[in-house]
Amino acid sequence: MPDARTDGMPGDTTADTLEELSGWQRELREQFPIITGHPDLVYFDSAATSQKPRAVLGAVSEYLTTSNANAGRGAYPWANRTTAMVERARRRVGEFLGDTGREGSGVHFTGGTTEGLRSVARDWLTGLLADGDEILVPFADHRANLEPWLETQRLLRLQGVTVRLRGLPYQEVSGDYDHRALAAAAGPRTRFAAVTHVHHVYGGDMDVRRIREAVGPDVPICLDAAQSIGHLPVSVRELDVDFVVFSGHKALALPGTGAVWARDTRGPEFRPGGWQGTPNTAGIAALTAALDWLDAAGTERIARWTTALTARFTDRLHRLSPYEILGCQASLPAGSAVRRRHGIVTFRHRDIPSDDLGFILFSHGFMVRADSLCQAGAGDREGAVRVSLHVYNTAEEVDRLLTLLETLQ
Repeated sequence: MPDARTDGMPGDTTADTLEELSGWQRELREQFPIITGHPDLVYFDSAATSQKPRAVLGAVSEYLTTSNANAGRGAYPWANRTTAMVERARRRVGEFLGDTGREGSGVHFTGGTTEGLRSVARDWLTGLLADGDEILVPFADHRANLEPWLETQRLLRLQGVTVRLRGLPYQEVSGDYDHRALAAAAGPRTRFAAVTHVHHVYGGDMDVRRIREAVGPDVPICLDAAQSIGHLPVSVRELDVDFVVFSGHKALALPGTGAVWARDTRGPEFRPGGWQGTPNTAGIAALTAALDWLDAAGTERIARWTTALTARFTDRLHRLSPYEILGCQASLPAGSAVRRRHGIVTFRHRDIPSDDLGFILFSHGFMVRADSLCQAGAGDREGAVRVSLHVYNTAEEVDRLLTLLETLQ
């Protein structure tokens, strides 16, 4: 079972948090035109993609109507401004991740988390490994954080190099990494670890700092931060990881843009391979604006809000006998000391197939995810319904969904 710890201030309760932050949240919600423009609909699918605040939409429009050009390929003012914008964006990503400039690091833009993880695998890790080396990988997280490492193993096998993939051990009940067993999984030939920050099905913080303790100070760690960037504070210094990979579209920016932050001190410098074509300049402008917006809103407060909403939801849902909530059972009551779900709740109904339940919920205005959720092979492959929240969601929306679910008992 996960260590007992809370996600709020000492003495913080769900009701206290929602009351304290209600005015702040109302002001932020008003900044999302698609949310306020559809009061009859409730968007509960932010783990798939987030909605965009007006500041992000405005930044894209301003860029495209004042400076749109290619980066690094011209000497005229629009091109120069675009090139400068891209470089500022690199620095902005580092600042957002708490990179103080002493990390020997770089930021590289990609099409998203999947492309970024694959670039780390193909362009960096493949050249680092030797025959008999081992890497730790998550066999029950998102497929995007497993397939690149399997591909690395296949590519090296073609070169006559055998690399072993050892699965990160999981606690069967909670879905969290088993940190006690992890020490035994890491060995003298462990050269790399790929981990997830917040699980896309169970919503739990996977406690990356304890993975560093298990693998030691010299093993590079690559962090899939797709479900944490924009949802809670992420500090590369506190987490002590070597790569942070994330997608802009899950962090209030546009689709088609992501980033790889690379520390470059526990291995060769990371550089994406091949000829780099035209970057998604509009997406990069959106990402910079999104990070500015998130900093102004406060990721710590966003985390407190979504964690409180999640606790409000699980507290009532776990009392309804037809429903099974996946992940750590100790975290379900609102007063639990193990409140580790960051805006993600995945569940099933005993009698209603998940696809059908998803259609039922949408017929009442609720947009949720209902399928196998892209979980990798060792994970739960059955269909499930996932409710995922962000700062624009309200307690009233959560209560409306609970009322509907109660009628389906």
